[in-house]
Amino acid sequence: MSHPKILAVVLAGGKGERLFPLTSFRSKPSVPFGGRYRIVDFVLSNLVNSHIYSIYLLVQYKSQSLIEHIRQNWVLSSVMNKHFVTVVPPQMRTGNEWFQGTANAVFQNAPLIQDHRPELVVVFGSDHIYRMDIRQMIDFHLETGASVTVAARPVPIEQASAFGVIVTDKNKRIVGFEEKPASPTPMPGDPTRAYVSMGNYIFNREVLLSSLARAQSNKQYDFGAHIIPDLVTTGKVFAYDFSTNTIPGTTASEEPGYWRDVGTISAFFDAHMDMLGSKPLFEVNNKSWPIHPSSYEGPAAKILNGDIRNTILGEGSVVHGARIRNSVLRCGVVVDDDVDIEDSIIMDHSHIKKGVSLKRVIVDKLNVISEGERVGFDPEKDRFKCHLDNSGIAIIPRGVI
Repeated sequence: MSHPKILAVVLAGGKGERLFPLTSFRSKPSVPFGGRYRIVDFVLSNLVNSHIYSIYLLVQYKSQSLIEHIRQNWVLSSVMNKHFVTVVPPQMRTGNEWFQGTANAVFQNAPLIQDHRPELVVVFGSDHIYRMDIRQMIDFHLETGASVTVAARPVPIEQASAFGVIVTDKNKRIVGFEEKPASPTPMPGDPTRAYVSMGNYIFNREVLLSSLARAQSNKQYDFGAHIIPDLVTTGKVFAYDFSTNTIPGTTASEEPGYWRDVGTISAFFDAHMDMLGSKPLFEVNNKSWPIHPSSYEGPAAKILNGDIRNTILGEGSVVHGARIRNSVLRCGVVVDDDVDIEDSIIMDHSHIKKGVSLKRVIVDKLNVISEGERVGFDPEKDRFKCHLDNSGIAIIPRGVI
């Protein structure tokens, strides 16, 4: 099916307070993920792989790290003016306020949409780890004659109370919403599952602009709480079943419809573990649908000695002699002799010195862990030298010796 002119607006201004201290110096979309990515790379890769090349990235809190990442890694074309990833900070055209919510962020940038004149506007978040062929969602939007389509993920009915539940009829037309209901309404024809919103939307342009203006006049600033429920009465708001989305190159071991909100330390940690093993729940190495990574100008990883199992090593890492298990080491990490690392994430350009032992630890970038340190074995001692999450995971903030 041929597609109309499309503009993507990515909401990338989140504080990510539940990811503290990883968000002490950066916004949530800019947090490093996996061996060589940032969280924002997943939504941008999904857009580009879906042949959507006109992208505005709306930023707000602690945005410099994200701005630099986009400048260095996401230049789509210098000769085609329709191929761009442009970072847009708050313009404050309607007052001296920062973005007040997801809908207000787009409203403040309505002139960009008007100038571009797309037929469809794709509004996606930037906080999740997943693969999605957005063209399939667009096809569904066009086939149903929708004015708005909401990406919906089926979840087990017993888990749905933790989310905002979407209620649909048998044709996937949205007829209502339930906010963290005690007794969620199941999907039509499937009493074991319910639809929950992924926070990803497709709008017809004029519907979006008129809805944003109306919401702004009513001091309503959020898509999920205000814009979408207000449009349901039109009968042209539909739910796209994310579980029907197919990605080439997906392996048999992967979890169907893999999607993770990595907004907490425990979820962030678990999503890293999902990439490990010979049969990972999420295989990051998919040549048919690549996640486009950060560039790194340096040597390949080097292992001089050690016992390393089920571990991702980023470029430029040097392991002198260590036992490493079930871990992720990003670019430029140096590991000295007699180091023991288990179930941990070590970020860029950190130096793990001789005799260090780490277990269930996240080490943010640019750290030096002194000789003989032990972290992750005694919570009472750990709380005096690092941040201890409620999940029991220890986090050493950026640039600590």
